[in-house]
This record gives sequence, structure tokens and C-alpha cells, in this order.
Amino acid sequence: MKDNSKADSELLDIRRDLIDTAILLDFYGLLLTSRQFEILDLHYNSDLSLGEIAEDLGISRQAAHDTIRKGKTALADYEERLGLVKRFRAQENNIREALSCLKNLEKRMDGVAQNDDYIRAIGKLNEIMDTL
Repeated sequence: MKDNSKADSELLDIRRDLIDTAILLDFYGLLLTSRQFEILDLHYNSDLSLGEIAEDLGISRQAAHDTIRKGKTALADYEERLGLVKRFRAQENNIREALSCLKNLEKRMDGVAQNDDYIRAIGKLNEIMDTL
């Protein structure tokens, strides 16, 4: 049972790393060299293996691996310095919390759902969420 739990945890860590790197690539990818961006994009967004990338680009698997490692390091450095992803996630959480508060208010106060300001506030917050 512990082996399955450990395997599940490792798989979750791998998935989290893939998602986190893809998000960093969305925010900072164009700050990388064009070759780093190309290789990371193929690996994280197109889900190509090191072997497939190497074959497509005429490089070794080791070169693909090294480029991904260096690119990920650069992305992490950009996030550490600029913090755009951290701020994005904070804004997203704040908007979700505001929407939740408004929905709770709607449940507790009769007629608030028909209030023009309430309707406009809900609409604007949903518009913002859709653009994030």
C-alpha cells in the first residue's frame, strides 16, 4: 500500500512540475533564447519526449535535456525576480474569493440578486476571470 502511495505522490509531483513549468513558459518564455523556448515549448506544450525533440531538431537527447534544464532554471530565475505568476495567482484567488463572498451575500439577503450593482459586480468579476 505504501508503494502505491509513494508512486501516486511522485506522479502528482511530476504533473505539478509539468503544469508549473508550462505556466512559467507562458509568462516568461519569450525571455528565453529562441532555441530554449522552442525546445521547452515542444516538451511542455506539445508533450514531445526528449527523443522526439532530438530527432525533430537534429540534436542529441542530451542536448535536449540540457537545454530544458537550463531553460527551466532561467524561468525559475525570472519568476523569482519578477513574481508575475505569484501575482497572477494571488489576483485569481482574490477574484474567486470576492465572487464567493457575493454568492454568500446572495444566499443571506433576499432580493440582492436583482440589485443592479450586485449583478454588475458579479458580471465584471466573471469577465476578469475569463481573461486570466
